This record gives sequence, C-alpha cells and structure tokens, in this order.
Amino acid sequence: MISQVIYLILLIIITIIFAIDIVPVFITWLSRINIGRYDNRKIWAKSVTTIGVKWVGKTPKIQVTDNTRLVIVDMLKGKYSKDTIQHWQEAALVLGLSEYIKHHDDQEIINQIRKFLNSKFDSIGNWRTNPVHVDASIIAYSLMKLEFIDLDKYKNALDKTWEMIQEHIGEDGTVQYRKSMKSYRYVDTIGFICPFLVAYGTKYNKPECIELAVKQIQEYELYGMLQNHYIPSHAYKHDNKVPLGLYGWGRGLGWFAIGVVDAWDELSEDHHYKLVLKDIVRKFAVAAMKLQQNNGSWNWTVTREECRPDSSATATLGWLMLKASTISEISKECLDSTEKAVSYLMKVTRRNGAIDFSQGDTKDIGVYSVLFNTLPFTQGFCIRVSSLLLQYQGVEITYDSKNSILSEGKDSKVFA
Repeated sequence: MISQVIYLILLIIITIIFAIDIVPVFITWLSRINIGRYDNRKIWAKSVTTIGVKWVGKTPKIQVTDNTRLVIVDMLKGKYSKDTIQHWQEAALVLGLSEYIKHHDDQEIINQIRKFLNSKFDSIGNWRTNPVHVDASIIAYSLMKLEFIDLDKYKNALDKTWEMIQEHIGEDGTVQYRKSMKSYRYVDTIGFICPFLVAYGTKYNKPECIELAVKQIQEYELYGMLQNHYIPSHAYKHDNKVPLGLYGWGRGLGWFAIGVVDAWDELSEDHHYKLVLKDIVRKFAVAAMKLQQNNGSWNWTVTREECRPDSSATATLGWLMLKASTISEISKECLDSTEKAVSYLMKVTRRNGAIDFSQGDTKDIGVYSVLFNTLPFTQGFCIRVSSLLLQYQGVEITYDSKNSILSEGKDSKVFA
C-alpha cells in the first residue's frame, strides 16, 4: 500500500514537471498558427498597438534561462525570469504608445499609461523605488516623451535618475553598465542613458548632461566600432580599449541606434552637437542598410546571412531608418529600408498582433540567447515605427476601447 502511494506521488510529480515543460511549448506552437497573415499596413498597426495597450498595464515577464527542459529547477532557483530586465521592456511600450498618442487623442490609452506611471511613481512624482541601475534611465526618458503630463511634477524623479547615472561614471568619464563592472562599457548603455541625458539636459538647462551623452557615444565610436564597417561590438574594456563580445550583435546595433538617433532628435537645430550626431546617425544608417537581409530583417548576428532574423533588431533599426529618412542625402534609401523592415515584421506577427521571433535575454558579453519569442521591447518599437510611418503617409487610426481594437478614422486611407 505504501509503495503504491509512493509510485502515485512520483507519477504526479513527473506529470507536473512534464506539464511545466510542455505547456509553454504547446502554447507557443498554437499561437504561431496562421502567423504573418497581415497584408494591410493599417490593420497590422491596429493589432500591434492593441497588444501594446494590453501589455503596458501588465508587462509579461520574459524568460531569462534558455532551458526548455526541467525548467521547474530554474523556477525554484529564481533563475527562470527576473524583474531587472523589465525596465527596458516597459519603457519601449511607453515610447511606442507615446508616439501613437502624439498623433491621436485617445483617452483610454492615456488612462492605461497613467496606471503604469502610478505603479512607478508616487502621487507627488517621486520614484516609488529609487533606481539603482542605468536601465531605469530609459523609463525616465519615456516619461519625458509623454505630452499629456505635467513633467515638472516628476522633476525629483528625473533628478534622481541623473544622480544615479552620475554614480555610475567611471574614471574615464563615461558611464558603466553596472557598478560591479567598472572596466566595461556596454553598447546597451548608450540606448539606456543618452536619449534621457539629452532630453533632461535640454529641458532643465544642464549642458553637462548633453556633454556626457555625446562623450559616451563618441568614446564608443572610437573604441567599440569595427573599423571600415561602422558596426558596434557588444562592449569594450575601457582601460586597454579591447572590444569584447560579438561585432554585429543585432540588438546591440539596435541599442546604438536608439541612443544615437533619439539623442540627435532631442537636440535643437541650432545646438552645436546637432551636426555631430547627425553625421553619426548618417554613417550608422548607411552601414546598417548594407546588412539588411533581402526579406527586410536584420539577423541576430547581422554579418551572417545564415543566422536567423531577430525582430527586436529589425524593429529598432527600422526606427533608426525612419528617423534618418529626414536626412536629405539618404532619405529615399532609408524610407525603402523602413518599408522592407515593416514588411518583414508583418510576416512575423501572430494573429493577436504580438510580434514573434525576437531573441531572448542576453546572458553576458558574448553569451546570447538561442530562444526567439515575443518581447515587449520589440512590440513597443513596432508601435513606434508604425505610428510615425502612418503619420508620414497621412493615415489615421483611432483606438476603440469597447472592442479593444483600433478602428479606422473617418478620413483615413487604407493601403496594403
């Protein structure tokens, strides 16, 4: 009798472990049925924005481990997912939706963003939990892109963000990714801090912030870029200037793109660094276009055609191309590149509007995920690209809160 009970318990445990492993795989397989059936740009934009509105209130945690078997062990160790990677995921969604509401007055989306802000900041605009890592800077930047808020209410939180960044400045005068990694300068950090530093420095007349942002970019240009090809390495060691990790990591190109193009965009036309950053944006856009695949994507390793495409790299570099299309000498090429990127992203969009096949969380310098799935970060930048691109092309979309979809505006045009 006792042995039967033991066998039964073992059977239950094995069944639970098997279910924990197989259920996510089955759900992913199910969600990919009829993927990429969108053939209308406007309908696609509706769908990706709808998911963004849903996720900004409750951003799904992203799997950290690449294990797909016995994942219960990682769960028990607390290594299956973690909160610290959520900052850039959440910020991307806010950036995407802020681009949408810039062109459309949708109270439902504004209400969802306010709920998000209330989860991060208290009633007087302070951080509920003061940031300790530079990742949080991109949330502060996304806050500054919201035109419907009284930004001065959040001045203390923005000041705290600047103080936190200063605490990460190393002996070379550039910002560390982590205080525990004093010797390394990551490409991610450019995307995390530079747009915030320029926006904050411009808003509150702190030229030292803008100087730091430009220094961070220019130092990386000197020591972290592959000569003659102008693509970044994952990181470099500041004391001996040795590049580390992979040259051409797709999302690394995306982080450099975000940092440079948004910083450039935040500067006034008469600022003395405007032309400096414009030249970097132009050179980087030209370099990145050469590495775009025929299907419109950028691979997770952009220099290898046989590697699989990465939607996160494609979305962020699509944003670069769209913004760089305002540079007259490369305008047409950049718009063509954006169109190709969007066409690819449409082909990897699930039925519910979630963008698929983004590379998972990076483990360390040179240690990259082999999992490709949905990513809120990618979703946010797809919303950002689609909203601005439709605005350029004179197409209007409006949010329908009752049906949780986006409906066509009365005067809008529909195009494939």
